[in-house]
Amino acid sequence: MQRLMTPMLRWQLIIFDFDGTLADSFPWFRSELGDLARRWRFRDAAADEDEALRRMSASAVFRHLGVPGWKLPLIAADLRRRMSGRLDEIRLFDGVAPMLERLAAGDARLAIASSNAAANVDQLLGARLRGLIHDSECGAPLSGKHARLKRLLHRARVDPRLAIYIGDEVRDIEAARRAGIAAGAVTWGYNRAAVLRHYRPDLIFDEIGQLAQLGCNLRPRPDRLKPPRPRYKGGTR
Repeated sequence: MQRLMTPMLRWQLIIFDFDGTLADSFPWFRSELGDLARRWRFRDAAADEDEALRRMSASAVFRHLGVPGWKLPLIAADLRRRMSGRLDEIRLFDGVAPMLERLAAGDARLAIASSNAAANVDQLLGARLRGLIHDSECGAPLSGKHARLKRLLHRARVDPRLAIYIGDEVRDIEAARRAGIAAGAVTWGYNRAAVLRHYRPDLIFDEIGQLAQLGCNLRPRPDRLKPPRPRYKGGTR
């Protein structure tokens, strides 16, 4: 784990993204992409484009595949429906269960903010792990992911400086910044580590077990809570 930290207070609210952070859903998504492209009439990605796509932000991927903005909510809803019927093909990443259990044993509240359907998230977590989560904001984000982070923060009544959002994409870092909380990035999800580092999250995690260190008596320096660096031009990193 790479960090710029100073010993102070414990995190009071730890919010997780779901797909690509806790659940290994990219292989399933990739298997559905061809059928989605045919149904919604956008260009399918060739097999040798996978690495390039994982170096792009979500918006750059959609531009690359020729997806108009008005179709995005429809495609996202279609994906959630498809996933609900094939959850047996998706698993949590190894180590997620003990990591959540260790964090839950501490003082921090755990939450999830995901565009996936709440029913999908609940089923994939299972009753035991879902019981460790204090709050969640799932489903189609009507006003952006940053807004759901703010709602979680408001309901938890936590100082924004003591909250962190952990995700696997550039847009997760941007959402955390817009919500005024710290940003953590995991390198085993969708966007590659080099892409994530360019946006300078407060913490970068290379192994799932490192997430359990969020229960330590540490938080980011206040000067780390600042807007991300400008995007790469051309959509690639």
